[in-house]
Amino acid sequence: MMLGGSSQAVAFISRVGVGMLIAGVLSACASPMSSPSPSPGASGQVVVTFKASDGSIWRARLVRPADIAIARDLLAGKPGPAIPNGKIVRGSPDVNVGWSWHLDPNDFEWADVTTEVCDGNPQSVESGELTSDRYCPWSVTVIAVDPA
Repeated sequence: MMLGGSSQAVAFISRVGVGMLIAGVLSACASPMSSPSPSPGASGQVVVTFKASDGSIWRARLVRPADIAIARDLLAGKPGPAIPNGKIVRGSPDVNVGWSWHLDPNDFEWADVTTEVCDGNPQSVESGELTSDRYCPWSVTVIAVDPA
């Protein structure tokens, strides 16, 4: 586009600048006004806190975006697969403070249904009463999702 004089060029540049400013303001206003949900930590991981049916609290580190999204949905009361199912790593609490075990974040999934051999409370994992190499408690509630 060829502009005839310097005043036309200034007017064109001013209109473009104002348009860009307006677009920036409008896009900022399009964001929801509610406070955002916690995003994963810098590592892209979160710590999910569960409350078991016996009232005990335990935690799991999640690393996959799909697992993290399901945890956030469950925290918000949305329906979905609600049984955490993960491989037990004994002798190392990781983020599962207060226990001597954790679930392997790379071998974790959410399930709708599981076998009862991996169901139980955190104490049954701790004591070794649960002999399965997986933990899949049927009656737990997600009570927090925090950046790792």
